[in-house]
Amino acid sequence: MFAAARASNNLDPVKLPFGKSGDSDARADQVTGDEASSTLGESTTERTVSGRTGALGTAAAQGKGRPTPKRRDAEARRRGPVAPAPLTAKEARARRKATRGTKEERKAAAAERRARSADQRARMMAGEDKYLLPRDKGPVRAFARDLVDSRRNFLGLFMPMALILLVALFLSPQIQSVVTLVLFVMMIFMGIDGYLLGRRINNRVRERFPDTPDGGFKLGWYTFVRASQVRKMRAPKPRVGPGDAV
Repeated sequence: MFAAARASNNLDPVKLPFGKSGDSDARADQVTGDEASSTLGESTTERTVSGRTGALGTAAAQGKGRPTPKRRDAEARRRGPVAPAPLTAKEARARRKATRGTKEERKAAAAERRARSADQRARMMAGEDKYLLPRDKGPVRAFARDLVDSRRNFLGLFMPMALILLVALFLSPQIQSVVTLVLFVMMIFMGIDGYLLGRRINNRVRERFPDTPDGGFKLGWYTFVRASQVRKMRAPKPRVGPGDAV
């Protein structure tokens, strides 16, 4: 009995020509191999997907790795390559001559620039706020100019006295000493007049514009400089005459 069992066990791995056990074992081995291949493929796919996802996450965390180009650089790339710099002076002159146009075009452009500059200066002298210098802009400065222009200031003698001093330098020493003394006394009176003028205008400005930050020494110096100029040379031009109410 035990001998028959051992004999049957020894015949199990033998493939019989017409037996079914060998075919079933082969099919089982094939199915096992297919399952292993499928499992290996799925694990490889999962590793690839996870690797790509990790790379994208790392790239998103690190940023794009380069600075954002400036607007002028991007526009320059869109316009195309820039012409190389000239190598010789002759080439530079030829390039300037080619880009500046004909003589008639240059004359027309120069005339247009002069007309535009003259128009801007005329508007500035008329007191249009858009064309004024930064120091002259604003209603406070316009009001201070009107206050200066509405009175006759002793400071207006500053420039004529300076011219007299320059002429006196070429005269005799006696005349030079007298002129120098007179000018020194006048400078003292001019300083006093400028101080009083600055205080008066600051008070008027605070009454008219109580919330303005413009005032103090800066506004006083502004009025002092304008008052020391000859009336016809003031810019912007005076809008009021001496004695007019402001």
